Amino acid sequence: MRSIYNFIITPKKSRYNNTKKIGDKELILNTEIFNHQYVSREAIIKHVPIAIETEIRPGDEVIVHHNVFRRWHNVKGIEKNSGSYIDENTYAIKEDQIFAYKRSNKWQATKGYCFVKPIKSNNKFNIEKERPLIGIMKYTDKDLPDINNGDLVGFTSSGEYEFIIDGEKLYRVLTQFITIKYEYQGDEEEYNPSWAQSS
Repeated sequence: MRSIYNFIITPKKSRYNNTKKIGDKELILNTEIFNHQYVSREAIIKHVPIAIETEIRPGDEVIVHHNVFRRWHNVKGIEKNSGSYIDENTYAIKEDQIFAYKRSNKWQATKGYCFVKPIKSNNKFNIEKERPLIGIMKYTDKDLPDINNGDLVGFTSSGEYEFIIDGEKLYRVLTQFITIKYEYQGDEEEYNPSWAQSS
């Protein structure tokens, strides 16, 4: 099944990431279907669209928008699937709902998006664990000039969204919101909370 304009995907594991294995037991972390933090964002490409040129290929692992697999209740309380739903293992999504793809065990951000790793706060008078609006470029948009993976960058507020990719907390930032490249001062340290590593 190929679509003219949509990518056809399947969840990598399941629609929700709301359980955690502890020893030989499985702990349910959340039972709410609408909470976006527990919706899976990992998928596998089944088919690419006919009318769109893309670097993404069938079999690639992708990071998608949290509403793709999400269920919700309408005003009558009836449970509904997203507009992407075809069946439990098949979803049709637009190009702008894919933020990164993985091939040969390497992630690449898609056009228009970057992923930035937060760094630890060095302000001993602040209770925040991360320095705001600054981080290390983890997966850069290839169309972003003069910025490479590993560069220290700044970005505008309200444009970052939290993702967990391969056990790392990252912020997805629109390419246009990357504002500056900093020089390292030597006190920068990546920040990755323990709960992200166990995801």
